[in-house]
Amino acid sequence: MTESDVDKRMSELESQVAFLEDTVAQLDRALANQQRVAEEQAIQLRELHRRLLEQGSRADSGPGEQDAPPPHY
Repeated sequence: MTESDVDKRMSELESQVAFLEDTVAQLDRALANQQRVAEEQAIQLRELHRRLLEQGSRADSGPGEQDAPPPHY
């Protein structure tokens, strides 16, 4: 290979490395965003699960004061 060929090849490789570094940075940002969203959804899911358990325990406990007939009956 001549010096010109080596310089050209080196330039191509540097360009490819720069492109790959940019791609890795984009993927890193996308992954970080997805992890944040997944963590938020896990928190929401736990809260919904807690609420469902509360509603289920209220339903299992029988009629509450709200369900009792008024005193004049």
